Amino acid sequence: MTIQRVWRLFAWGALCWPMFMVGTAQAERIKDLATWSGVRANQLVGYGLVTGLDQSGDQTTQTPFTVQTLRNMLLKQGISVPPGQFIRLRDVAAVAVQADMPPFARPGQSIDVTVSSIGNASSLRGGSLLMTPLFGADGQVYAMAQGSVVVPGVGVQGTAARLSVNTPTAGRVPGGATVEKAVGSPFAANKELTLLLKKPDFTTAQRISEAINENLGKGTAHALDSGAVTIAAPQNSGYRVNFIAMLENIEVAPSIETPLVVINSRTGTVVISGSVRIRPAAVSHGNLAVRIAEGAQVVQPQPFGAGQTAVVPQTQIQMQQERPEMFMVQAGASLDELVQAVNRVGASPDDLIAILEALKEAGALRADLEVI
Repeated sequence: MTIQRVWRLFAWGALCWPMFMVGTAQAERIKDLATWSGVRANQLVGYGLVTGLDQSGDQTTQTPFTVQTLRNMLLKQGISVPPGQFIRLRDVAAVAVQADMPPFARPGQSIDVTVSSIGNASSLRGGSLLMTPLFGADGQVYAMAQGSVVVPGVGVQGTAARLSVNTPTAGRVPGGATVEKAVGSPFAANKELTLLLKKPDFTTAQRISEAINENLGKGTAHALDSGAVTIAAPQNSGYRVNFIAMLENIEVAPSIETPLVVINSRTGTVVISGSVRIRPAAVSHGNLAVRIAEGAQVVQPQPFGAGQTAVVPQTQIQMQQERPEMFMVQAGASLDELVQAVNRVGASPDDLIAILEALKEAGALRADLEVI
Protein backbone atom coordinates (compact mmCIF):
# COMPACT_ATOMS: atom_id res chain seq x y z
CA MET A 1 0.00 0.00 0.00
CA THR A 2 1.37 3.41 -0.96
CA ILE A 3 1.77 6.26 1.49
CA GLN A 4 -0.83 8.31 -0.43
CA ARG A 5 -3.31 5.48 0.01
CA VAL A 6 -2.56 5.37 3.74
CA TRP A 7 -3.06 9.12 4.06
CA ARG A 8 -6.41 9.01 2.23
CA LEU A 9 -7.52 6.32 4.63
CA PHE A 10 -6.34 8.46 7.50
CA ALA A 11 -8.36 11.43 6.26
CA TRP A 12 -11.43 9.20 5.95
CA GLY A 13 -10.78 7.81 9.43
CA ALA A 14 -10.65 11.29 10.94
CA LEU A 15 -14.20 11.92 9.69
CA CYS A 16 -15.35 8.62 11.18
CA TRP A 17 -13.44 9.11 14.45
CA PRO A 18 -16.36 8.20 16.79
CA MET A 19 -16.76 4.85 15.04
CA PHE A 20 -13.18 3.89 15.88
CA MET A 21 -13.59 4.60 19.59
CA VAL A 22 -16.25 1.95 20.13
CA GLY A 23 -14.87 -0.92 22.16
CA THR A 24 -15.72 -3.47 24.80
CA ALA A 25 -15.38 -2.98 28.52
CA GLN A 26 -12.19 -5.05 28.52
CA ALA A 27 -10.60 -3.14 25.65
CA GLU A 28 -7.58 -0.90 26.17
CA ARG A 29 -6.09 1.84 24.06
CA ILE A 30 -3.06 1.03 21.95
CA LYS A 31 -1.36 3.87 23.82
CA ASP A 32 -1.66 1.84 27.04
CA LEU A 33 -0.43 -1.40 25.47
CA ALA A 34 2.60 -0.27 23.47
CA THR A 35 5.19 2.45 22.95
CA TRP A 36 6.75 3.83 19.77
CA SER A 37 10.18 2.76 18.66
CA GLY A 38 12.61 5.68 18.80
CA VAL A 39 10.58 7.60 21.39
CA ARG A 40 12.62 7.23 24.56
CA ALA A 41 14.27 9.24 27.30
CA ASN A 42 18.05 9.69 27.43
CA GLN A 43 20.04 9.47 30.64
CA LEU A 44 22.43 12.29 31.52
CA VAL A 45 25.03 12.42 34.28
CA GLY A 46 27.50 14.97 35.59
CA TYR A 47 29.81 15.85 38.48
CA GLY A 48 29.64 19.10 40.39
CA LEU A 49 29.77 20.95 43.70
CA VAL A 50 27.07 21.97 46.16
CA THR A 51 27.97 25.02 48.24
CA GLY A 52 26.36 26.95 51.08
CA LEU A 53 26.00 24.00 53.46
CA ASP A 54 25.77 24.56 57.21
CA GLN A 55 28.92 22.73 58.32
CA SER A 56 27.54 19.51 56.82
CA GLY A 57 29.75 19.21 53.74
CA ASP A 58 32.66 16.92 52.93
CA GLN A 59 35.56 16.48 55.30
CA THR A 60 38.38 17.56 53.06
CA THR A 61 40.98 15.37 54.75
CA GLN A 62 39.05 12.28 53.64
CA THR A 63 37.73 13.54 50.29
CA PRO A 64 40.68 15.17 48.46
CA PHE A 65 38.76 15.23 45.17
CA THR A 66 36.44 17.90 46.62
CA VAL A 67 39.41 20.19 47.26
CA GLN A 68 40.84 19.42 43.82
CA THR A 69 37.54 20.29 42.15
CA LEU A 70 37.30 23.55 44.09
CA ARG A 71 40.87 24.49 43.14
CA ASN A 72 40.12 23.91 39.45
CA MET A 73 36.93 25.97 39.66
CA LEU A 74 38.68 28.87 41.37
CA LEU A 75 41.50 28.72 38.81
CA LYS A 76 38.96 29.14 36.00
CA GLN A 77 37.68 32.23 37.80
CA GLY A 78 41.19 33.70 37.90
CA ILE A 79 41.87 32.83 41.53
CA SER A 80 45.04 30.84 42.18
CA VAL A 81 45.46 28.98 45.48
CA PRO A 82 49.12 28.28 46.43
CA PRO A 83 49.95 24.58 45.96
CA GLY A 84 51.00 24.10 49.57
CA GLN A 85 48.04 25.95 51.01
CA PHE A 86 45.68 23.60 52.88
CA ILE A 87 42.00 24.24 52.27
CA ARG A 88 39.61 23.20 55.03
CA LEU A 89 35.99 23.25 53.97
CA ARG A 90 32.79 22.14 55.66
CA ASP A 91 30.24 23.95 53.52
CA VAL A 92 31.06 22.31 50.16
CA ALA A 93 30.17 18.81 48.96
CA ALA A 94 31.04 16.89 45.81
CA VAL A 95 27.92 15.47 44.17
CA ALA A 96 26.78 13.36 41.25
CA VAL A 97 24.06 14.97 39.13
CA GLN A 98 21.70 12.90 37.00
CA ALA A 99 18.69 13.62 34.83
CA ASP A 100 16.44 12.02 32.24
CA MET A 101 16.03 14.10 29.10
CA PRO A 102 12.58 13.35 27.65
CA PRO A 103 12.16 12.49 23.98
CA PHE A 104 12.01 15.40 21.53
CA ALA A 105 13.39 17.84 24.14
CA ARG A 106 14.52 21.09 22.52
CA PRO A 107 17.25 23.55 23.56
CA GLY A 108 15.96 25.95 26.16
CA GLN A 109 13.57 23.54 27.84
CA SER A 110 14.00 22.80 31.56
CA ILE A 111 14.23 19.35 33.15
CA ASP A 112 14.50 18.18 36.75
CA VAL A 113 17.79 16.87 38.12
CA THR A 114 18.69 14.64 41.06
CA VAL A 115 21.71 15.47 43.20
CA SER A 116 23.42 12.92 45.47
CA SER A 117 26.53 13.16 47.59
CA ILE A 118 29.55 11.07 46.61
CA GLY A 119 31.75 12.15 49.52
CA ASN A 120 31.14 12.04 53.27
CA ALA A 121 28.80 15.01 53.55
CA SER A 122 26.14 14.52 56.22
CA SER A 123 23.45 16.65 54.54
CA LEU A 124 22.82 18.70 51.40
CA ARG A 125 20.02 20.75 52.97
CA GLY A 126 20.26 24.45 52.18
CA GLY A 127 22.92 23.99 49.49
CA SER A 128 23.08 25.30 45.93
CA LEU A 129 24.36 23.36 42.96
CA LEU A 130 26.94 25.20 40.92
CA MET A 131 26.86 25.13 37.12
CA THR A 132 27.36 21.50 36.12
CA PRO A 133 27.51 20.10 32.57
CA LEU A 134 25.46 16.95 32.02
CA PHE A 135 26.86 14.38 29.59
CA GLY A 136 25.17 11.71 27.53
CA ALA A 137 26.43 8.20 26.82
CA ASP A 138 28.40 9.56 23.85
CA GLY A 139 30.35 11.99 26.06
CA GLN A 140 28.72 15.15 24.68
CA VAL A 141 27.12 17.86 26.81
CA TYR A 142 23.34 17.98 26.41
CA ALA A 143 22.30 20.10 29.39
CA MET A 144 23.60 22.47 32.08
CA ALA A 145 22.38 22.18 35.67
CA GLN A 146 22.35 24.77 38.45
CA GLY A 147 20.05 25.81 41.28
CA SER A 148 18.97 25.33 44.89
CA VAL A 149 18.78 21.75 46.13
CA VAL A 150 15.51 20.61 47.70
CA VAL A 151 16.23 17.93 50.32
CA PRO A 152 13.27 16.06 51.84
CA GLY A 153 15.39 14.30 54.47
CA VAL A 154 16.61 15.61 57.83
CA GLY A 155 19.72 14.52 59.70
CA VAL A 156 20.73 15.39 63.27
CA GLN A 157 24.02 14.21 64.73
CA GLY A 158 25.41 14.45 68.25
CA THR A 159 28.53 13.24 69.97
CA ALA A 160 27.45 9.63 70.35
CA ALA A 161 24.25 9.31 68.35
CA ARG A 162 22.71 10.25 65.03
CA LEU A 163 19.12 10.53 63.85
CA SER A 164 18.10 10.80 60.21
CA VAL A 165 14.72 10.91 58.48
CA ASN A 166 14.70 9.79 54.82
CA THR A 167 18.02 10.53 53.11
CA PRO A 168 19.46 14.03 53.67
CA THR A 169 22.41 13.37 51.33
CA ALA A 170 20.25 13.35 48.19
CA GLY A 171 17.84 15.91 46.77
CA ARG A 172 16.34 17.41 43.63
CA VAL A 173 16.57 20.65 41.72
CA PRO A 174 13.17 21.15 40.06
CA GLY A 175 13.69 22.52 36.58
CA GLY A 176 17.36 22.84 37.44
CA ALA A 177 18.80 21.85 34.07
CA THR A 178 18.46 23.61 30.74
CA VAL A 179 18.69 21.57 27.55
CA GLU A 180 21.56 22.80 25.38
CA LYS A 181 21.46 20.22 22.60
CA ALA A 182 18.68 18.09 21.13
CA VAL A 183 19.09 14.35 20.71
CA GLY A 184 18.56 13.11 17.19
CA SER A 185 15.74 10.60 16.73
CA PRO A 186 15.04 8.29 13.78
CA PHE A 187 11.33 8.58 14.52
CA ALA A 188 10.55 11.16 11.82
CA ALA A 189 12.95 9.74 9.21
CA ASN A 190 11.70 6.16 9.08
CA LYS A 191 9.19 5.25 6.39
CA GLU A 192 7.44 2.88 8.79
CA LEU A 193 6.49 3.27 12.43
CA THR A 194 7.07 0.45 14.90
CA LEU A 195 4.95 -0.23 17.95
CA LEU A 196 6.74 -1.99 20.80
CA LEU A 197 4.44 -3.93 23.12
CA LYS A 198 5.00 -3.29 26.82
CA LYS A 199 4.26 -6.96 27.49
CA PRO A 200 5.19 -9.05 24.45
CA ASP A 201 2.38 -11.40 23.47
CA PHE A 202 1.61 -12.93 20.07
CA THR A 203 -2.15 -12.72 20.51
CA THR A 204 -2.08 -9.05 21.54
CA ALA A 205 0.28 -8.16 18.68
CA GLN A 206 -2.04 -9.86 16.18
CA ARG A 207 -5.11 -8.10 17.60
CA ILE A 208 -3.40 -4.71 17.40
CA SER A 209 -2.50 -5.36 13.76
CA GLU A 210 -6.05 -6.44 12.95
CA ALA A 211 -7.58 -3.41 14.71
CA ILE A 212 -5.38 -0.99 12.76
CA ASN A 213 -6.09 -2.71 9.46
CA GLU A 214 -9.80 -2.71 10.20
CA ASN A 215 -9.79 1.04 10.80
CA LEU A 216 -7.25 2.18 8.19
CA GLY A 217 -7.34 -0.48 5.52
CA LYS A 218 -5.86 -3.88 4.91
CA GLY A 219 -2.06 -3.99 4.76
CA THR A 220 -1.48 -0.86 6.86
CA ALA A 221 -0.01 -2.83 9.76
CA HIS A 222 1.44 -6.25 10.32
CA ALA A 223 2.87 -7.97 13.38
CA LEU A 224 6.59 -8.75 13.20
CA ASP A 225 6.67 -10.92 16.31
CA SER A 226 5.23 -10.97 19.83
CA GLY A 227 6.75 -7.59 20.69
CA ALA A 228 6.54 -5.40 17.57
CA VAL A 229 4.00 -4.20 15.00
CA THR A 230 5.04 -2.14 11.95
CA ILE A 231 2.74 0.50 10.47
CA ALA A 232 2.93 2.42 7.18
CA ALA A 233 2.69 6.14 7.99
CA PRO A 234 2.67 9.45 6.08
CA GLN A 235 6.05 11.16 5.68
CA ASN A 236 4.79 14.66 6.36
CA SER A 237 5.57 15.46 10.02
CA GLY A 238 2.29 17.25 10.65
CA TYR A 239 0.22 14.47 9.14
CA ARG A 240 2.28 11.87 11.02
CA VAL A 241 1.52 13.46 14.40
CA ASN A 242 -2.22 13.42 13.72
CA PHE A 243 -1.96 9.90 12.35
CA ILE A 244 -0.24 8.66 15.53
CA ALA A 245 -2.71 10.48 17.78
CA MET A 246 -5.56 8.62 16.12
CA LEU A 247 -3.78 5.26 16.24
CA GLU A 248 -3.05 5.56 19.96
CA ASN A 249 -6.77 5.87 20.75
CA ILE A 250 -7.86 2.76 18.84
CA GLU A 251 -9.05 0.22 21.40
CA VAL A 252 -7.88 -3.39 21.42
CA ALA A 253 -8.86 -6.28 23.67
CA PRO A 254 -5.53 -7.73 24.89
CA SER A 255 -5.12 -11.43 25.49
CA ILE A 256 -5.64 -12.83 28.95
CA GLU A 257 -2.38 -12.71 30.87
CA THR A 258 -0.73 -15.90 32.04
CA PRO A 259 -1.85 -16.75 35.60
CA LEU A 260 1.01 -15.93 37.94
CA VAL A 261 1.81 -16.37 41.62
CA VAL A 262 4.71 -14.23 42.89
CA ILE A 263 6.34 -15.18 46.19
CA ASN A 264 8.86 -13.03 48.04
CA SER A 265 10.76 -15.54 50.16
CA ARG A 266 12.46 -12.80 52.21
CA THR A 267 9.35 -10.96 53.39
CA GLY A 268 6.76 -13.72 53.06
CA THR A 269 4.68 -11.65 50.64
CA VAL A 270 2.44 -13.62 48.26
CA VAL A 271 0.72 -11.98 45.27
CA ILE A 272 -1.78 -14.06 43.28
CA SER A 273 -3.28 -12.85 40.01
CA GLY A 274 -7.04 -13.07 39.63
CA SER A 275 -6.89 -15.59 36.78
CA VAL A 276 -5.26 -18.33 38.89
CA ARG A 277 -7.28 -21.56 38.93
CA ILE A 278 -6.91 -24.78 40.94
CA ARG A 279 -7.55 -28.38 39.93
CA PRO A 280 -9.31 -30.68 42.42
CA ALA A 281 -6.97 -31.26 45.37
CA ALA A 282 -6.98 -32.17 49.06
CA VAL A 283 -4.57 -30.22 51.26
CA SER A 284 -3.48 -31.25 54.75
CA HIS A 285 -1.22 -28.89 56.66
CA GLY A 286 0.00 -29.06 60.26
CA ASN A 287 2.81 -27.69 62.40
CA LEU A 288 5.31 -29.59 64.53
CA ALA A 289 6.78 -27.69 67.50
CA VAL A 290 9.94 -29.00 69.20
CA ARG A 291 11.28 -27.36 72.37
CA ILE A 292 14.71 -28.20 73.78
CA ALA A 293 15.77 -27.00 77.26
CA GLU A 294 19.30 -27.38 78.57
CA GLY A 295 19.95 -27.56 82.32
CA ALA A 296 22.38 -28.94 84.86
CA GLN A 297 21.99 -31.42 87.75
CA VAL A 298 24.32 -31.68 90.77
CA VAL A 299 25.25 -35.26 91.76
CA GLN A 300 26.43 -35.82 95.38
CA PRO A 301 28.54 -38.84 96.39
CA GLN A 302 27.38 -41.34 99.04
CA PRO A 303 28.18 -40.48 102.68
CA PHE A 304 31.70 -41.52 103.71
CA GLY A 305 32.30 -42.47 100.08
CA ALA A 306 35.39 -41.66 98.06
CA GLY A 307 33.44 -39.91 95.30
CA GLN A 308 33.31 -36.20 94.46
CA THR A 309 30.48 -33.79 93.79
CA ALA A 310 29.84 -33.46 90.04
CA VAL A 311 27.63 -31.40 87.72
CA VAL A 312 25.86 -33.47 85.07
CA PRO A 313 24.19 -31.75 82.05
CA GLN A 314 20.51 -32.48 81.61
CA THR A 315 18.47 -32.03 78.41
CA GLN A 316 14.68 -31.92 78.25
CA ILE A 317 12.93 -32.34 74.91
CA GLN A 318 9.24 -31.64 74.40
CA MET A 319 7.46 -32.22 71.11
CA GLN A 320 3.99 -30.93 70.28
CA GLN A 321 2.26 -31.48 66.99
CA GLU A 322 -0.88 -29.62 66.06
CA ARG A 323 -3.68 -31.67 64.67
CA PRO A 324 -3.44 -31.23 60.89
CA GLU A 325 -6.56 -30.03 59.18
CA MET A 326 -7.58 -30.99 55.67
CA PHE A 327 -9.59 -28.90 53.26
CA MET A 328 -10.83 -29.63 49.77
CA VAL A 329 -10.20 -27.40 46.77
CA GLN A 330 -12.84 -27.85 44.10
CA ALA A 331 -12.13 -27.86 40.37
CA GLY A 332 -11.69 -24.38 38.91
CA ALA A 333 -11.44 -22.69 42.30
CA SER A 334 -10.77 -18.98 42.01
CA LEU A 335 -8.33 -16.74 43.88
CA ASP A 336 -10.93 -15.74 46.47
CA GLU A 337 -11.93 -19.33 47.18
CA LEU A 338 -8.31 -20.43 47.53
CA VAL A 339 -7.45 -17.66 50.01
CA GLN A 340 -10.58 -18.35 52.06
CA ALA A 341 -9.78 -22.06 52.23
CA VAL A 342 -6.22 -21.35 53.41
CA ASN A 343 -7.41 -18.80 55.99
CA ARG A 344 -9.89 -21.29 57.45
CA VAL A 345 -7.05 -23.49 58.66
CA GLY A 346 -5.21 -20.50 60.14
CA ALA A 347 -2.24 -20.67 57.80
CA SER A 348 0.44 -17.97 58.01
CA PRO A 349 2.11 -16.44 54.92
CA ASP A 350 4.93 -18.99 55.23
CA ASP A 351 2.34 -21.76 55.37
CA LEU A 352 0.61 -20.34 52.30
CA ILE A 353 3.92 -20.39 50.42
CA ALA A 354 4.44 -24.06 51.34
CA ILE A 355 0.88 -24.93 50.28
CA LEU A 356 1.20 -23.16 46.93
CA GLU A 357 4.54 -24.83 46.20
CA ALA A 358 3.05 -28.22 47.05
CA LEU A 359 0.02 -27.58 44.81
CA LYS A 360 2.34 -26.58 41.96
CA GLU A 361 4.45 -29.70 42.45
CA ALA A 362 1.31 -31.86 42.42
CA GLY A 363 0.14 -30.24 39.18
CA ALA A 364 -3.00 -28.77 40.76
CA LEU A 365 -1.98 -25.09 40.49
CA ARG A 366 -2.83 -23.69 37.06
CA ALA A 367 -0.38 -20.82 37.18
CA ASP A 368 3.29 -19.98 36.92
CA LEU A 369 5.06 -19.83 40.28
CA GLU A 370 7.76 -17.15 40.55
CA VAL A 371 9.94 -16.89 43.66
CA ILE A 372 11.92 -13.66 44.12
